[in-house]
Amino acid sequence: MDSALIPEGVKRCPLPLFILGVLAVGAVLLWGVYAMLLCWIKGLNQTNMNDYYGFALWIWADLAVIALGGGAFFTGLLRYLVGKDELKNIINFAVVIGFICYSSALLILAIDIGQPLRGWFIFWHANVHSMLTEVAFCLSCYFAVLTIEFVPLVLEQRQLNKVTFFHHLGHNMHEIMAVFAATGAFLSFFHQGSLGGVAGVLYGRPFAFRESLLVWPSTFFLFTWSAAACGPCFTILVTKITEAITRKKLVGDPAIHTLAKISGWMILTYIMAKTIDTVYWALVTAPEGGFTLGQFYSHNAFYGYWILIAEVIVGGLIPALILISEKGRNNPRMLVLAAVLACVGISINRWVMVLQVMAVPVMPFDTWQLYIPSWQEVATTILPVAYGVLLIAFAHRYLPVFPQEKELNP
Repeated sequence: MDSALIPEGVKRCPLPLFILGVLAVGAVLLWGVYAMLLCWIKGLNQTNMNDYYGFALWIWADLAVIALGGGAFFTGLLRYLVGKDELKNIINFAVVIGFICYSSALLILAIDIGQPLRGWFIFWHANVHSMLTEVAFCLSCYFAVLTIEFVPLVLEQRQLNKVTFFHHLGHNMHEIMAVFAATGAFLSFFHQGSLGGVAGVLYGRPFAFRESLLVWPSTFFLFTWSAAACGPCFTILVTKITEAITRKKLVGDPAIHTLAKISGWMILTYIMAKTIDTVYWALVTAPEGGFTLGQFYSHNAFYGYWILIAEVIVGGLIPALILISEKGRNNPRMLVLAAVLACVGISINRWVMVLQVMAVPVMPFDTWQLYIPSWQEVATTILPVAYGVLLIAFAHRYLPVFPQEKELNP
């Protein structure tokens, strides 16, 4: 039965070994589900949120997975609209990763609401003056687009593809996929940007507040740019991890190197824009509000200057230089190192914009506030990781995710 579901011409690990792995990851998943149910049944008193930290650890995870999932819309944009044909060998996996990231983001938001049965309020009683309303609408719509992009891959499953209706439906959906790629890029531009815009308009939080470009604060563009730059690195990293676990070459080098090169230049230009933005904020915006740069960093070791260096240089400039170098991206270890650093860099950026914003004292009587998440927050933050591992495992085993697998593993 199991062998009949596996794509033709490829080999998979024995079923008992696969089940053992699923059970191990499933135990982690159940731990997260238990914590999630505690938050829903007993309330958000299960978290360590307080008057200072209105955003829990999972909101950082939410913004991080949305940024890392940016590889789906940007790879689709390059494949279907720019015409990078070599990316056809990795676009399926990019969609799977994007689907995981965005469904995880919606799951995290459902936990954050505390009362998920009222989740529809945001659509029915929309606050049209809030950027988060735009985020919620675009996020939901883009997840629908990702689902539509994911469906043809499911319909190509070996047994489903034998059904004539499903076969033709999947084929026809592939033919119009450029429309959904363009729609996804449009929606991503606004929800990624608005997430950054939320931080940039916080007048009472001078660490995050930025001047406007057109009608948006500069963080609007930096968030979109960084997601498009670092999202492909996450796609490359997960591909390499999958190859290491399966001990197979799954995607050809041309696709990986094209994605890595474009990502490298995107990261480099993003870091240049980020540096200009930071310098202007430090020399003009913050002083006009009565603050000096030292007040945002030097009085607290946990949020010292090292975090700025880690984000901009270690997690930005270094991976960018590696990826734009042909020698760097052709070296497998350097390629993986660059992908890891880029993912860490973008995660630090979201950490800073979510949690350091609230840690910095803004009143004369305030002090630095440190945040230690509860175990329920940690478990619910790990929950999407376990879910993602399981979905990738099942997709790799039963769906034709990697069109080059048979060719690369004769």
